[in-house]
Amino acid sequence: MANLQALFAAIAQAKNEQELRSQVLLEFKDYFAAKRCGLFFYDRLPKVDSKLQQTFQLALSIEHNPVLRHIVERHTPVHEALVVSPKTWRLICPRQDHWHVMAGPLVTNGKLIGGVGLTREQGKPAFDTQNLLDLSALCLHLSTWVATVRSPQQTLAIHRLTPREMQIAELVAQGYTNAEIGAQLWITENSVKQALKRMFRKLEVSSRAQMIAEVFANKSLPVHAQKIES
Repeated sequence: MANLQALFAAIAQAKNEQELRSQVLLEFKDYFAAKRCGLFFYDRLPKVDSKLQQTFQLALSIEHNPVLRHIVERHTPVHEALVVSPKTWRLICPRQDHWHVMAGPLVTNGKLIGGVGLTREQGKPAFDTQNLLDLSALCLHLSTWVATVRSPQQTLAIHRLTPREMQIAELVAQGYTNAEIGAQLWITENSVKQALKRMFRKLEVSSRAQMIAEVFANKSLPVHAQKIES
């Protein structure tokens, strides 16, 4: 089993988010003897099946999930036993592989941007104070990784867009449809569609909303989007 110093080094050596998920999170899972371990960013939440949409929304609702509410309000790691009774937690999350849950925040520039979560199944020991201290240290390193690695990668991706593609991105951010963007730029609607496909590939995104988050992650949008199409 890796020690904390080895985990710190693994985080620092991760070249991209895919490597962080595929390699480092496995070491997290082993270190904490967890059934599951996940990493998420609020600007890149995974797509879920429509049947799971309600469950997913509840899990990310601070009204429904006291663990998430604690992280949002305090920016500190927490496990379920610190915020609710075991009986209440069973009502909130009856899954046997989520019998015990611990989560910590990812914070950049004072803003909560994501988190890491771990679970243990029924019959396993609950997470304890030492686990929280260790996760707190790891979240600090993860947050630093995000600030120094993920953001520059986003900037490099943006630099791959041409000036015309940036014009299109700005109009998408303002809520214009493909037809309206074409009219603004004096190009056909099909040209806009083809340009968006190229932009999606360059930025490695699959929707207009993800593209906007990627392009404008480090600066204010020209106008708040009113009718973004996914």
